[in-house]
Amino acid sequence: MTTREFGKTWTKREVVKSSFLYLLHFLLYLGIAAILLFADKWSDLGNFLSQNGSNYMYAIFCTFLLFVITYLYFFFENRTLLENGKNIALVFIVLDMYLIISCLIGYKIAIYARPVALVALLIFVLIGRREAIFMNVICAMLIFIIDTFAVPEVTMQECYSSLVISFSAGMFAIFLAGKARTRLSIVKIGLFIVIPIDLVIFLLEITKFIAPVETLISDSSLAGWSGLLTQIGYGFFGGVMSTVIFLAVLPIYEYSFNCLTAFRLRELTSSDAKLLKKLKEEAPGTYNHSMMVAQLAEASAAAIGEDVDYARAAALYHDVGKLHYPEHFTENQGDYNLHDELTPELSADIIRSHAKDGYTLIRTHRLPEFFADVAIQHHGTMPIRYFYAKALKMTDGELNIEDFSYMGPKPQTKIAAIIMIADASEAVVRASGARTPEEAEKAIRAVIEERMDLEQFSECDVTMADLTKIRQALVNALTGVYHHRIKYPNIKYRRTEHGTKGENE
Repeated sequence: MTTREFGKTWTKREVVKSSFLYLLHFLLYLGIAAILLFADKWSDLGNFLSQNGSNYMYAIFCTFLLFVITYLYFFFENRTLLENGKNIALVFIVLDMYLIISCLIGYKIAIYARPVALVALLIFVLIGRREAIFMNVICAMLIFIIDTFAVPEVTMQECYSSLVISFSAGMFAIFLAGKARTRLSIVKIGLFIVIPIDLVIFLLEITKFIAPVETLISDSSLAGWSGLLTQIGYGFFGGVMSTVIFLAVLPIYEYSFNCLTAFRLRELTSSDAKLLKKLKEEAPGTYNHSMMVAQLAEASAAAIGEDVDYARAAALYHDVGKLHYPEHFTENQGDYNLHDELTPELSADIIRSHAKDGYTLIRTHRLPEFFADVAIQHHGTMPIRYFYAKALKMTDGELNIEDFSYMGPKPQTKIAAIIMIADASEAVVRASGARTPEEAEKAIRAVIEERMDLEQFSECDVTMADLTKIRQALVNALTGVYHHRIKYPNIKYRRTEHGTKGENE
């Protein structure tokens, strides 16, 4: 028995494994909820359960139903999340953390003081928008079930208020966080979502405190309005704390689950990033080449609608494997070429090893797996033409071209394909001295056609239309960098009594 999604075959064993992991996390969620809800009732737990047992059984059934729906959603909409137990754990740890915070704040301080947008923000940044929207709904319903059926002290009006607040605040946070790239912008989101939170609190709680006109100045009426303002204050606290807690725990999730977020991208692409700093010091030529490829990848990604931040970051790290033997790569050499002393076979081994070395180095430094994948894929299975030709001149027999080719795999994503093309195009245009758009276009077209002939794009979903847009973007970018410059006259300037004077040399 197998199930398929976008060509991916799932065996029955994989379905059972992911289901089992989900069940374990569901039981852990119930265990945490039980500890939080019954912590102060252990002395009379039997009596309490005998009076409220049916409510708790209904709450357990509803919670189980929501988790089944969640599993089915990921199974049909984002099955890649279920392929890795680490991803499943990520989703549930976010839910577990919110459950703990909600119970401690909601039942010890005030139900409106909960950080209601926390789950939405975390799932959005760590996984994606669609998943965040879905999990925001699920989270709001989970807390509503617990409030309604497991905590008798909470009134029904508070339950419904909390449900509406959780849903609306989470949705606002998701839509506002789309373009957030700095910590300050996240704090601003917290201040903005306070508006719908406090508006809902005001509209749903105002009926408790409105008094007849003739008693507006009575003590009870003033106490009622004071209570309303207190609840609004709790709402403000909940909205702001959503972003404060998010900023506090996000680095922990980023590091623990090796997630690539917009905030982490900015840190990993700064000049102070450890590997990039090392590359700049030990292989400056490779560093400058990587910076150029990053600009080209960014322009190409924008042209076909891919994530420009991902493309730029992956391009910066695509050649870090050259740190193992920096002096064996042309861009880091001076007048002397070390390969003159080596056999073509050994030279090819050193050159092609940088793809695998880059993968290993990135994984060793616990950088995002996406970077490592691009590093090992950006040459695919392309032959190393120079050393293959050199070996042909030195032998009379036939050579196995695979001994002079990169080991792959071929690009698996559009961004990996972009970096493969940008990497080769930058080198070819720079080496050939192509300066006009026509010359650059001819060189880049040859690069793309060669890789198409060798089926380098057969394992990713890049289309002919994408390749055309990539080519045009690269032509524009490269001719802007390697453009013609006028020849400056050779004049020597000197200062005289009457001012500055120039003379031809």
